[in-house]
Amino acid sequence: MIPRELFKKIRQIEIRTRGLVHDIFGGEYHSAFKGQGIEFSEVRPYQIGDDIRTIDWNVSARSGETYVKIFEEEREQTLMLLVDVSGSEDFGSKEKFKREVAAEICAVAAFSAIQNNDKVGLLLFTDRVERFVPPKKGRRHVLRLIRDLFAHTPQSTGTNLSVALQHALHVLRRRSIVLIVSDFFDDGFEPALRALARRHDTVAIHLQDPREEELPAVGLVELTDPETGETVLLDTWSRSARRVFAEQAYARRQRTAGLLRRLHVDHVPIRTDEGYVEPLIRFFRHRNRKGR
Repeated sequence: MIPRELFKKIRQIEIRTRGLVHDIFGGEYHSAFKGQGIEFSEVRPYQIGDDIRTIDWNVSARSGETYVKIFEEEREQTLMLLVDVSGSEDFGSKEKFKREVAAEICAVAAFSAIQNNDKVGLLLFTDRVERFVPPKKGRRHVLRLIRDLFAHTPQSTGTNLSVALQHALHVLRRRSIVLIVSDFFDDGFEPALRALARRHDTVAIHLQDPREEELPAVGLVELTDPETGETVLLDTWSRSARRVFAEQAYARRQRTAGLLRRLHVDHVPIRTDEGYVEPLIRFFRHRNRKGR
């Protein structure tokens, strides 16, 4: 039985994100993630301008008229959502935690996928695989995935991206779309990401919060790492302390961006204080231009 408040939140997410899919993202998703090939559909009489390479000589010979083959995109695909639910995702200095933003982004992607008759699966991870839901189609399945995103209580607080990436490699037999939603507060995952990106169409949704990048001058502050529990006391009146904090955050972002660029993984930075709609639209349209 789903708690009333959780049911209400899931329903609100469904209404909001399905509206976005209907108005904006459905067509953008279809264009950005092409099918894996083409398949024969039918034959029709030749028309001026048709490519002569598509002529069906057997049908033309039997009928006495010229016919061409019509092909359609082999549309059905699998979208796998790899979502970081480690301790750092339960952080947000504005209206929403990173985990809530992640859930809405996943809902948009999932509803876009099923609108295009694709399957959707979910893998929640910390420093282990917390939950795996095999890919399926349909609205009820997507609602289950959204429920899992909100209702799952992680067993751990740490992050190990390699474990999640290797699990995805193991379970995805056919080429799929893999959406990794994380703040990428981890190291050492390059080999696993390289292997995944070679076999699958891989996209990194990079969640960022302003308070993880820059501190306000408010005096002595205790900062606790939500993944390790380690606490440090920082004097935010100190300009040098704030500068070092900002420089380290910037360096971390640049390392992540550089790694994704080297591995040819699409990188979509999304800040919790700016919304996700515009960054996703830019990403889809960039993919469309690149594809053309």
